Amino acid sequence: MTMDTCQECVPKAPPKKKALSPPKPRLLRLDRRYAIQTTMQKMVPPLKKAPSAVRLKDIAASVGVSSATVSRVLNFDWTLAVSELTRQAIIETAEAMRYATPRQRNQTEQSAVTKIALVHFLRPEQELSDPYYVSLRLGIERRCAELKIEYTKTYHTEGFPDAKVLRGAAGVIVIGWHSDEEEAWMAAHARNIVYADYMPAIGGMDCVVNDFETATNALLDGLWGLGYRRIGFIGWQDRLERGGIERPEKRFVAYENWMRAQGALAPELSLLGYNTAQSGYELALQMLENGPHPEVLVTANDNMAVGAYRAIHKLGLRIPADISVASYNDISVARFMNPPLTTVRLPAEEIGETAVDLMLERLRGRSLSKRVVLQSKVVWRGSTQAHSG
Repeated sequence: MTMDTCQECVPKAPPKKKALSPPKPRLLRLDRRYAIQTTMQKMVPPLKKAPSAVRLKDIAASVGVSSATVSRVLNFDWTLAVSELTRQAIIETAEAMRYATPRQRNQTEQSAVTKIALVHFLRPEQELSDPYYVSLRLGIERRCAELKIEYTKTYHTEGFPDAKVLRGAAGVIVIGWHSDEEEAWMAAHARNIVYADYMPAIGGMDCVVNDFETATNALLDGLWGLGYRRIGFIGWQDRLERGGIERPEKRFVAYENWMRAQGALAPELSLLGYNTAQSGYELALQMLENGPHPEVLVTANDNMAVGAYRAIHKLGLRIPADISVASYNDISVARFMNPPLTTVRLPAEEIGETAVDLMLERLRGRSLSKRVVLQSKVVWRGSTQAHSG
């Protein structure tokens, strides 16, 4: 006999509970743009600070250790006696809180710099004819590109730079020599100033320069040690077109002082003209055609040395058998001249890069002025007797 089972009498199995799933992101529309908002798990507390504001003490408080322990773990100090669980908790908490090291925070602050201005003492065509100042400017521009800093360039004109440009910039890098009047004017219109390749008369200004006196002494000491006694020099006077201001150029002053100290200074062995290859040619020709010529001719830069080579070859003289040549700057063509040119390597690009770094220090709040002097080096090549065959 079969019996019908009452469906109502059979106990029903309890309904299965649905597995909990993490909340889905909600799509929010904000000013015609879309953003994804996610819900964080309970074990990770919501951030109350901006990423750049998180400090070691915040991580230490979250994990329950000291700030010193956090610092040593994040600096991978494996001599620290701490459990692997604690070490992992510190690292994961730092990542969750988006901790940034001081260097990372500085880079973030640097990228927030909007714009700096470059004020040049040369006109564009003058700069292009002088590879040294081209290299210096490229050093500034390269460093600005690395740090994502915007810049604007102002070259020499008959009047002062645009005051609006200076006032609108976070800082101003001034390239080369400017008069006392120009220095005072820029100080009145710019918030932060760094001089590149010039040490201003006004106190309290940052600058980065070459040590021309030390460089000249090293070059002349080396030439003297090679047996040269009649050492000639051709160069130029520093000139500002605005106001017709002139002053002795640093390399020439250092040359005179050194030769005078040796008792070997001869007025006929030094001539000054202009900072051009053509002037180097004319001055070398004038010196070599009038009276006994020097044993070695020092030119104030490699551009002038190019002109001097031309004058020497025109007169049928040989380098270095009849006359040697030495110079300054070590531009790219110096090593390819015939013979290769002995010259003082000046750190032009490094001066530009350092000027940008000094500016950033100022913008981050440094108040004490800095004056940085970069080292140069004599590069001996075949234009002096030491390297003649």
